[in-house]
Amino acid sequence: MRVRTTLVGATALLATAALAAPAALAAGPATGGHGHTGTREAVRAAVEAGVPGVTATAVDGHGTWSTTAGVGDLRTGAPRSTADRYRVGSITKTFVATVLLQLEAEGRLSLDDKVDTWLPGLVRGHGHDGRRITVRQLLNHTSGIYSYTSDEDFGRRYFLKDGFFRHRYDTLTPRELVAIAMKHAPDFAPGASWNYSNTNYVVAGMVIEKVTGRPYATEIRRRVLDPLHLRATSVPGTRVTVPRPSSRAYSKLAETATGPTYDVTTLNPSLASSAGEMISNSADLDRFYSALLRGKLLPPRQLKEMKTTVKIEGVPNAGYGLGLMDRTLTCGVHVWGHDGGIHGSASSAVTTADGRHSLALNFNGDWTGDMDAVIEKEFC
Repeated sequence: MRVRTTLVGATALLATAALAAPAALAAGPATGGHGHTGTREAVRAAVEAGVPGVTATAVDGHGTWSTTAGVGDLRTGAPRSTADRYRVGSITKTFVATVLLQLEAEGRLSLDDKVDTWLPGLVRGHGHDGRRITVRQLLNHTSGIYSYTSDEDFGRRYFLKDGFFRHRYDTLTPRELVAIAMKHAPDFAPGASWNYSNTNYVVAGMVIEKVTGRPYATEIRRRVLDPLHLRATSVPGTRVTVPRPSSRAYSKLAETATGPTYDVTTLNPSLASSAGEMISNSADLDRFYSALLRGKLLPPRQLKEMKTTVKIEGVPNAGYGLGLMDRTLTCGVHVWGHDGGIHGSASSAVTTADGRHSLALNFNGDWTGDMDAVIEKEFC
């Protein structure tokens, strides 16, 4: 069972109950590879299920292996590229958590600091109280803060067809996103349970800015992207386009998986902010998660904190750490990583605990397809 880690709230952009008409199956080139036949078959099955196109790259002891299937452009039939850049959605959260843990290692903040220590009065209203919520609780989703993407008005405005096409280029500030959440009661008292909330990571990005005096995007670039030479990865801010090479992105913009398919490639990602605005490609994501799990970005104590998980109710095979998810596959293999969903883009990136076997993939449609099946075939 996939943990819901998309930016979507009440809408069902990643619904899988009804499948769209299959896109033309066009397997792209596969390079390198030892024993990736099952992975390739799972990628093709996603296209047969209605995903317009898939790109995936794995790295293991035998080298790098990449494959594509389907199309990157429904209008022209152009294929996807193994080098495609795409919106990674909530995979952004692992980058944000990494920066905050680096700041903790430097003694510039504590995971047990209260949100109000850094952002006084921000998280307040309808029972929310930033004086009772810690930075750690933001990062592992035990804060109880309501997710702004679950707000029905926000969903209609930014995730359903009529609202999306009127508002896709709106600029939203982090404070505006948090204010939407503050209109609602908390999900639970801080520390009492677990619930995925995009507001947590909007606030986390604001904490980074308060601690460093620089935007969270600047800190991600100087602390993670530049040292690892992640040239295909960016934090776009309000830029509405995806750098090339890239494919088009498609959505139903509805609460069902049926109906017309819309091109949603261009949008202002400020609606996602530090909860999910980043862009990357599969090779960069493999490199990032491998480096993270191998201890190249965090000291041992901070990496241990990141990998300390809390139970996700209803999902027996997964736990959530600090911006990092642990899942146990059917064959018993543990993989660490994160999923991400945003308009027209569904992604997953995982690696083994030793960082030696990694996989990152993207669907350029958000309403169907089984990423878990691809992961299972690659690692099992």
